[in-house]
Amino acid sequence: MREGFDVGFEMSGAPTALPSMVDTMNHGGRIAMLGLPSGPIAVDWGKVVTHMLTVKGIYGREMFETWQTMSAMLQTSAVLRDRIAAVVTARFPAREWEAAFAAAASADGGKVVIDWTEI
Repeated sequence: MREGFDVGFEMSGAPTALPSMVDTMNHGGRIAMLGLPSGPIAVDWGKVVTHMLTVKGIYGREMFETWQTMSAMLQTSAVLRDRIAAVVTARFPAREWEAAFAAAASADGGKVVIDWTEI
């Protein structure tokens, strides 16, 4: 990859996600923190400062703005949609919620989706 990213959405809360994202951002990039980490995360704050990165926690009404931004980004490229879709590693109908929670708790995959249209 020649260039980094201008915008990053950290949604997992995984301890390695934010440091990895900081390493791949363009100068002046913006990071939205959506995932809730289970513990402290070590970040190279020198890189955040020297690369002029903005790291912002998202909550409340601003969360909807980031969803709209991401939706607009996904509509621009089939390649981007395919790559983002690869993050979802399991889908369960709502009636199998216990299996879905078990899959998420195992931390063996990416995102687990519960489909509420299949109750």
